[in-house]
Amino acid sequence: RLVCPSNQRSDLSVPEPYQRLASLAMAEPSPPPPPSNSGLRILLAKDRAPTSSPSAPAAVSSHADRDRIIGVFRTALSRNEAPEAFALQAVQEAIKPQKQTVLVLEENQTLENALRRLLQELVSSAVQSGKGIMQYGNSLDSGESNCLITRLLDIMLYLCERGHVEGGMVFQLLEDLTDMSTIKDCKDVFGYIESKQDVLGKQELFGRGKLVMLRTCNQLLRRLSKSNDVVFCGRIIMFLAHFFPLSERSALNIKGVFNTSNETKYEKDATDGISVDFNFYQTLWSLQEHFRNPALTTTNPTKWQKFASNLTVVLSTFEAQPLSDADGKHNNLEQEEDAAFNIKYLTSSKLMGLELKDASFRRHILVQCLIFFDYLKAPGKSDKEGPSESMKEEIKSCEERVKNLLEMIPPKGKEFLQSIEHILEREKNWVWWKRDGCPAFEKQPFEKKSGQAGARKRKPRWRLGNKELAQLWKWAELNPDALTDSDRVRMPSVTEYWKPLAEDMDTSAGIEEEYHHKNNRVYCWKGLRFQARQDLEGFSRFCDYGIEGVVPPELLPPDVRAKFNSKPSEKAKRPKREDARGTSAHPKEPQVPRASSGAYLGYHNP
Repeated sequence: RLVCPSNQRSDLSVPEPYQRLASLAMAEPSPPPPPSNSGLRILLAKDRAPTSSPSAPAAVSSHADRDRIIGVFRTALSRNEAPEAFALQAVQEAIKPQKQTVLVLEENQTLENALRRLLQELVSSAVQSGKGIMQYGNSLDSGESNCLITRLLDIMLYLCERGHVEGGMVFQLLEDLTDMSTIKDCKDVFGYIESKQDVLGKQELFGRGKLVMLRTCNQLLRRLSKSNDVVFCGRIIMFLAHFFPLSERSALNIKGVFNTSNETKYEKDATDGISVDFNFYQTLWSLQEHFRNPALTTTNPTKWQKFASNLTVVLSTFEAQPLSDADGKHNNLEQEEDAAFNIKYLTSSKLMGLELKDASFRRHILVQCLIFFDYLKAPGKSDKEGPSESMKEEIKSCEERVKNLLEMIPPKGKEFLQSIEHILEREKNWVWWKRDGCPAFEKQPFEKKSGQAGARKRKPRWRLGNKELAQLWKWAELNPDALTDSDRVRMPSVTEYWKPLAEDMDTSAGIEEEYHHKNNRVYCWKGLRFQARQDLEGFSRFCDYGIEGVVPPELLPPDVRAKFNSKPSEKAKRPKREDARGTSAHPKEPQVPRASSGAYLGYHNP
């Protein structure tokens, strides 16, 4: 397909939203160039000889076949029946698929190209008629809704839902439709998307088109104005929140990146006619720089000190100028809900006096402080990421002052504070969930076993007490032989187990103290259990010599063996636990969990 160069179509006058449509309409097929003996000749795909084998089906790729498919669907759009009555029949008539009810890959691609061309023609006709694209085809006399584009989308939605065509085809048509529409028409298109949300969100369609739908909504959000199209932007965001599951990672800020582009601009130089101190004005609005990126404030000690000092000034001013009940009634927060949900406050210094008397303004500033503190105390942070001890003391002090101020602001200060605390407490669950990798909330239902309805289930009886032991017994063909197998995991002898510790005690080995096995509490605990079951006399030496006294003498060198064979003096004995000073002449031994004799003589293997 050839498109005329830009210098040949500079005199075209096409409206801005339809320039893409006009360029596509001008892209008509060009006849193949005449043969030439000089120079190179570029062969297009349509100029080449067909290479398909006799057994392969003929591919539908020519413009004539595309126009035939468009004609079939134009006829289908004029029918006043439900899509279930003729949709599959129209596909079979247009494509003549290899299978009766399901299209293969090439057939899906051919159908999609034809339908996208048909959608462009319908939008072009709607623009020329002067109607909205979602009203094109409606009859003014009958008053019935027979929009051709809506009918086309309904047909494709039915075919995708039943699995006759590829599931992402309807999402591709919706993306093309929003790209070719003005903002006014996009509102009507999005209204159709919202009405079909339950069908589009089904599992057989969601997996095929979720990325296309996400791209469509993001592109639409980029086109909208954040100040003039606030409601429409909110509709798109709410749709995405309902369309995607809660555990969808693409909708989560996994890395915790802050929106640093949300910059609050305020006056840097004082002007005439200010009713408040200009230094306080700058101090108050400078807090927004820290709220915008809390991580940068906590990691920089200088910025933290500046934030703490500025916040102290603001809190002291709020405490010195408390609001009365009359101020709360004057703002009328309960009746005028819009006044309590401003998008962004004005930062003019001339408004500072009025904003200080506004209860809603003070609540916004104080709630920002609580959110900031809650981020610093977020669970799951390491010692390096978390605040220092001095910062924790300052955070605790400031947080108490902020809560007291919120409780004092009329009306219903206590109820408002309780609601904020409840929200922040629930936010901790969200933080933990994100730190755990956002595991899915959905649980697969348990499949009920087939059986007679109402029949009383008998409790299974196992030969060895439970299912696990019975299955374990059946794993080996000859269980008596398996129990006596030399490769079977068994309890080691005392002499074999204490060999590593005996090697550590040999001074000639040169093993450093920190690498001795006596520092391993699990190793010592297991050895004491083995010793208690096999050699009680050796186990009793633990009370006099510690863990090294339990090692069998035959494993020790002569000099070390003589040390543990002599009877210990009273000073060398281990001090009693109630001794407050805890001094002892004996060398320090690693602390091994002391347990009762019943624990050491237990009957369970470690």
